[in-house]
Amino acid sequence: MANRLAQETSPYLLQHKDNPVDWYPWGEEALEKARVEDRPILLSVGYSACHWCHVMERESFEDEATAELMNKHFVNIKVDREERPDIDSIYMSAVQAMTRHGGWPMTVFMTPDGAPFYGGTYFPPVPSRGMPSFKQLLLSLADAYENRRDEVLESAGTVRNFLQEAAVVSIPKSEVSESLLTHAATSLVGQVDNRFGGFGGAPKFPQTMNLEVLLRHYKRTGDRATLSGVELSLRQMANGGIYDHLGGGFARYSVDAYWLVPHFEKMLYDNALLARLYLEAHQATGDAFYLRIAEETLDYVVRDMTDSEGGFYSAEDADSEGVEGKFYVWTPQEIEAILEPDEAKLATRFWDVTQGGNFEGKNILNVPRPPEAVAAEFEISSEELWRRIVGIRERLLAEREKRVRPGRDEKVLAAWNGLMLRAFALAARVTGREDYREVARKNASFLLEKLKVDGRLRRSYKDGRARFNGYLEDYACVADGLVELYEATFETRWLEEAVTLADAILELFWDVEKGGFYDTAADHEELVTRPRDVYDNASPSGNSVAVDVLLRLSVFLDREDYREKAAAVLENLSGGMAQVPGGFGRLLSALDFHLSTPYEIALVWPSNTPDVPDTTALINAVYSDYLPNKVVAGRAEGDETAAELIPLLAERPARDGKATAYVCVNYACQSPTTDPEELRGQLAG
Repeated sequence: MANRLAQETSPYLLQHKDNPVDWYPWGEEALEKARVEDRPILLSVGYSACHWCHVMERESFEDEATAELMNKHFVNIKVDREERPDIDSIYMSAVQAMTRHGGWPMTVFMTPDGAPFYGGTYFPPVPSRGMPSFKQLLLSLADAYENRRDEVLESAGTVRNFLQEAAVVSIPKSEVSESLLTHAATSLVGQVDNRFGGFGGAPKFPQTMNLEVLLRHYKRTGDRATLSGVELSLRQMANGGIYDHLGGGFARYSVDAYWLVPHFEKMLYDNALLARLYLEAHQATGDAFYLRIAEETLDYVVRDMTDSEGGFYSAEDADSEGVEGKFYVWTPQEIEAILEPDEAKLATRFWDVTQGGNFEGKNILNVPRPPEAVAAEFEISSEELWRRIVGIRERLLAEREKRVRPGRDEKVLAAWNGLMLRAFALAARVTGREDYREVARKNASFLLEKLKVDGRLRRSYKDGRARFNGYLEDYACVADGLVELYEATFETRWLEEAVTLADAILELFWDVEKGGFYDTAADHEELVTRPRDVYDNASPSGNSVAVDVLLRLSVFLDREDYREKAAAVLENLSGGMAQVPGGFGRLLSALDFHLSTPYEIALVWPSNTPDVPDTTALINAVYSDYLPNKVVAGRAEGDETAAELIPLLAERPARDGKATAYVCVNYACQSPTTDPEELRGQLAG
């Protein structure tokens, strides 16, 4: 018989609906039961693509004896961390404080009023590696709550105080100047793995935002060594097993230091951030390799991760048929059964497929040899090699589609969709692909129609239900994506919607006393503390994105209140950026924008559409180089609505009946030009 989770929309919670555990979703019913019955709460937090979450479910939550202990002694609450980042953030901070490490599944034991007194991550079904079995832990903590209540309450009080103090702690400030950016870049360069790229050793995560800091440093200073570190990282990732060489897209991370063996789950936010970074690397270098990887990643999202209504799904699982990575790996015999002998020989050499394999007897496709070397070995040109590989890849992908696919988390999260919206909008400009622009438009319309309810943004959408109050990161990321979509279309409605969200950010999330943003809105349910996460981790923090989008909007709209709020956050977090630059990648990029004199580019054309050759030529000139610190506005000459909204566009005529570009800094403009080459020159220096 299904438990209460059967009524939820989260794929992760629904995975547990048939457990014998008497699970509750987070809510007043469960909290009231704990208070009335004076029982401790067992909080279990995870997400649908989490491998060890599945393991703990099989070993413990599906086990009748374990479930009996849980049901007898605890009120059991299951939370999807992706739906409720506030709860995840609060209790992960507690677990890290108690154990010095964190991760998922997260298991927290707390008093009926939500104060944690014990926590950890995965617990085994039998004693292992110094850890008690999960059943032993349940009995021990139940006994402590029943017979040593004073000790439990003292521990809970200590953790509660820690959480509340951590939410208001101030980091000593540093000087907000270009030297801070230089120090951060120098520190990050020193952490680059000069052999395999990326930062540090195993396990190795892409750390996309920190690579962007280095790319911006190269743009600002011309330091080629910094660019080399970025390029090494991007090439090693794209050639490694962390990249899906048949279907496109990146896995979450590599379990080794050289990007070969991934943790096979694919997350929307990783692919949004990586697609954008590869586009920017292409702009900075002109290298078509980076553009190909970006397009393959975005094409994967269109093909496998997009709802018919336009929303982007959250994740694909690491497991299929209960086996991690089974969907992705190959044997030589499987490839030989699909391809002609000469093609199979080429494919196995190109992707390093061997009889012994590189992963549990099978092969994760990767490209360890330079393609030029493989081409020389087969006595063909590099162009001919790639032509053949493209054809081979299509046949292998078609065969792979016949396999049992990994589970897919089909909930749509506002923040993650905003990140991907931004990537598609930029890609539309960089590639000129109209299909990417339409994907972005459709996604933006979906978010505003389905996830905006009574003027407020919601966090999650699935099965026709928009749920949970939007968090800071939801408002900020969607606004950020809408600003980029405006630049990709020059349709003012997207900018107007971004302004509405930005105003809501200031109204709902601003901390008047400390200067900064809370993660939850002022009218959010009361938790043990009001969370404020300022660090950029796997995805950017709401604070960082809010600062970035407020700065960009301040330039578009000449809004000094936006600029002042963003500057206050940068000042308050300056010490963090100086001390731990690796934790503030997106915020450092926002600081780079703030300290620069961003180009204000106005395009004006005489017709009603920007899609005429001379307008397109000017747009291509703007996006042909890496120019991160800019805003781009455009209008037809008679469009007074756009001119009223965006001061940069006011009183800017098209010259001689041609599309005209105005390059300005602080609203002081260079000579207007109709020549794409002259425009490139103005932007170059």
